[in-house]
Amino acid sequence: MNSRFLPRTLLVLAALPGAIEPASAQGGPSDKPGGGLTRADRVEATYRGGLVSPPLAKPDFALTDTSGARFDLRKQTQGFITLLFFGYANCPDMCPTQMLVVARALKSTPPEVAKQFRVVFVTTDPDRDTPAALRAWLDHFDKSFIGLTGTQQEIDAAQIASNLAPAKKTPMLPNGGYAVGHAAFILAYTRDNLAHVLYPVGIKTQDWIHDLPYLAGETWTKP
Repeated sequence: MNSRFLPRTLLVLAALPGAIEPASAQGGPSDKPGGGLTRADRVEATYRGGLVSPPLAKPDFALTDTSGARFDLRKQTQGFITLLFFGYANCPDMCPTQMLVVARALKSTPPEVAKQFRVVFVTTDPDRDTPAALRAWLDHFDKSFIGLTGTQQEIDAAQIASNLAPAKKTPMLPNGGYAVGHAAFILAYTRDNLAHVLYPVGIKTQDWIHDLPYLAGETWTKP
């Protein structure tokens, strides 16, 4: 992990049950990113995100997608690398930044790698993020991004299942608006249904382009 990301990454420690380890700077596994890399050999990979130890299990929850269908996260992302983010469409900075850099990176990644990913955005503001509004907002970045909503109780439970504190609304503003405080990092679950890496705000498009092939090629094993 680049040293410039370390302070920001450490800010998320309070929201996670384990610790984040910096990735090694020794270069990629063999000559190919993600080429048969195991957890025991992960020091060979130079991830630009933060390594999470112990890794976090992919949460088991079901919400409603923007078409109105029920979406079971574990079942419907099985076999894919899943990038999970909780945020809201009226967010002025972190949410559009995260979605934009991921969308740009996936578009710049070879199709055979990009097709192995699923990006899932869960709203933390279901009162304003109707399915139609959420779909329109996500389409600005990538039409393949999956948008999920539900009742506030369901969304709070989904965040807890993801080892995150539920998002909180700020006091009402004079104009009746409000902001929502939420976790600002993307959790990356590999095919073992564990998040070994997370990506805080500040990770650039080129860093994602660097990491995506590694995530796609991972074959994590227990240490």
